[in-house]
Amino acid sequence: MGVRIYRFLLSGYHYGLAWVGALWFGFPSRRLRVIGITGTKGKTTTVMLLWHIFSYAKKNSAGLSSATVCVGQSCAKNTTGNTMPGRFFIQKFLWRAARAGCVYAFVEVTSQGVVQHRHRGITWHAGAFLGIHPEHIESHGSFEKYRDAKADFFRLIVRTRHDRARLFVNRDDAEADVFIRAAAETPVIIFSPADVSDGTVPATLPGSFNKINIACARAIARTEGISDETIMAALRAFPGVDGRANIIVREPFAVIVDYAHTPESLENIYQLAHELKGKSSSRVIGVLGSAGGGRDEWKRSVMGAVAARFCDVVIFTNEDPYHEDPEKIIDSLGAGFEKERLAHNRGQVCEKILDRKAALARAISLARPGDVVVATGKGSEQWIHGPRGAREPWSERETIVSLLKKN
Repeated sequence: MGVRIYRFLLSGYHYGLAWVGALWFGFPSRRLRVIGITGTKGKTTTVMLLWHIFSYAKKNSAGLSSATVCVGQSCAKNTTGNTMPGRFFIQKFLWRAARAGCVYAFVEVTSQGVVQHRHRGITWHAGAFLGIHPEHIESHGSFEKYRDAKADFFRLIVRTRHDRARLFVNRDDAEADVFIRAAAETPVIIFSPADVSDGTVPATLPGSFNKINIACARAIARTEGISDETIMAALRAFPGVDGRANIIVREPFAVIVDYAHTPESLENIYQLAHELKGKSSSRVIGVLGSAGGGRDEWKRSVMGAVAARFCDVVIFTNEDPYHEDPEKIIDSLGAGFEKERLAHNRGQVCEKILDRKAALARAISLARPGDVVVATGKGSEQWIHGPRGAREPWSERETIVSLLKKN
């Protein structure tokens, strides 16, 4: 009973805070066309694609992603540590966008942000669903509750009854019908990664998994009146997203940095690594960990198993342990790896190196010409999170570049 009361009061606190923030900044979303992107993965890339395409089309725009905050042509890193920041951050971002004369604002929408009412007090004009996979199960209670939190974002847009409201759904996702039903009478635009040809994928967005993000961004841009010719020109000029499928070097061996933090995204980036291998005998060397803090403990052994299926050499290391023992986290990864390895009688090499910099150095030292080193889990994140709010400054890209110079 006490827990239920606490949760009710906490929910009320977040709900009230969202509306106070909107009031404080004068409901800035009413002066913009705000489009939210939700899904388990791809949100950051899609938001940055949209900001780039619309800016290229001379439509003054703003973008709020887990990696970057852009208002007009001014961009800075998102230093909050949150994909969908609270405590007035989103309302201040929208206020800045409106003040700068932006017409559009693109925002990542997370399930936890919805549960904490961070989407409230915003006039959403459109929403897009990229796809969904199991994540945040402990915090939501079940996959269905996690999925429904994202669908609730669609339902909020429906309730606004805005005459130009639109909802976009990836028809290839297994849960697409849930989001189509949530749209009710609001017009739904269906998109599919199958509609994106290989020739339209920019070099800065390698991997077939990025076709979902491209298809979504293209569908939204078309609906907002941007021509295919402009969209294609913008895609060709897209600079990429820091920490997402970044190929740091290609020769003599390749090194990829990616944020992959779910089994599905890990499998996607490993498939890309196999496409980049110099020859069939070349190896994939994976460096990975898993976040602590009691989050998604189920996926650790699963990710270890994925690494066993795709990698020839695996180095388990620290990621964001928070209050958990980091050695226990990587032991869980190792258990999944070992079970999968034995099941298929494969002879991969597995090492456990707690210090992340040392783990990356070890992977680079092992790499031979034609191999691919894949570092996942941190992407563009700026800290390694420890207990009691401790944060160690971190840059995956800068660390790797420094190690390559020494190699």
